Amino acid sequence: MTNQTDLGPAARAYRAEVREWLCAHAPAELNGVDVDDATPEQACRLARWAEGIHQAGYMCVTWPAEYGGQGLSRLESSILDEEFARAGLPRMTRGVGEWLVAPAILQWGTPEQKAYFLPRIADGTDRYCQGFSEPDAGSDLAGLKTVGQVDGGELVISGQKVWTSGAERANILFCLCRTDPLAPRHRGISYVLVPMRTAEGASNGIELRPIRQLDGDADFTATFLDEARAPLGNVIGGLNNGWRVTMTTLGSERAGSSPTHHLPFTRQFWAAVAIARDRGLIQDARVRQELAWAFTHVEIMRYQGLAAFGDAVAGREPGARASISKIFWSEYSQRFLDRVANVRGPQAMLLPDQPADSYEPDDWTLALLRSLSSTIWGGTAEIQRNIVGERLLGLPRGS
Repeated sequence: MTNQTDLGPAARAYRAEVREWLCAHAPAELNGVDVDDATPEQACRLARWAEGIHQAGYMCVTWPAEYGGQGLSRLESSILDEEFARAGLPRMTRGVGEWLVAPAILQWGTPEQKAYFLPRIADGTDRYCQGFSEPDAGSDLAGLKTVGQVDGGELVISGQKVWTSGAERANILFCLCRTDPLAPRHRGISYVLVPMRTAEGASNGIELRPIRQLDGDADFTATFLDEARAPLGNVIGGLNNGWRVTMTTLGSERAGSSPTHHLPFTRQFWAAVAIARDRGLIQDARVRQELAWAFTHVEIMRYQGLAAFGDAVAGREPGARASISKIFWSEYSQRFLDRVANVRGPQAMLLPDQPADSYEPDDWTLALLRSLSSTIWGGTAEIQRNIVGERLLGLPRGS
């Protein structure tokens, strides 16, 4: 359960409305389910839960009503986070379509693009995956080599993307390509929504090759585009203006934490305390020091979430505060999980009993392996430090 801040009668009324709806409609079988680790059966239930949330008006709530939202503020969105967390239920969203693509369309799209694309994100018709990173252009997005050429009323795109998450479930790739090879690095780039398949259901010149990860999953793909086609009406912000649109998407990707962001780390902390107690290490001075360190960091995350909540109430954008938060929790997570492995001892090096041809690490090992990428995705820790140095500290830009 989260600590609640009294934000006045309107906020109390909205909180009561959401809480009442959750009490009436909450599926008990989804209590505590992790969306990222759902079984196929749970995934079907989550899809039905998402549709129920949409029908109730709790999906994409900050969007204008004419595009499928409710026209609410970040304050109400934060209240939703709190109430779903309080109920122990996943607050389903429309993924990167809602978090990353929609903000770019809202700011840079034409009226026609907003009217077409946004409702299709809100109702789940379109599911997006991201085509930014390339083998030779990760954090250096301006170094991309994927090209787009105008052919009548279409853009024809060829190149390679990498680390495309959720591509096998998506039907649209939001993609960066260079449409003016003679322009300076940050110009001549276009931001385009590329259908994964043609109207007839055939591949739209897009090949996906799964990338096996440390944890045994293959959630990412290498994505090859061979003359993939998209209507020029799918270019957001106009040809050669994609860098500015991209900054909107990246700003959303690095947005500030909600007041519930610390909760998974809190649960992990108390689970680690239980491990130390079970192994007879709870009185060990070094272990207690490590646990005190972890508890302090989780509390700092809680206060960071409250600060972000204050920004939401005041209508302020998170700005570089989001970068500080991202650095803090991602680096903490790696160090904490490494220290938990030390407390677990030899057990941390063993796989649970399973068939010889399986590779299914336990939850703690999975968390440790997955944490290794947290300082990379969404902008590396080095990039985040550059943002803090330049935008908060006023340091000169790097060369």
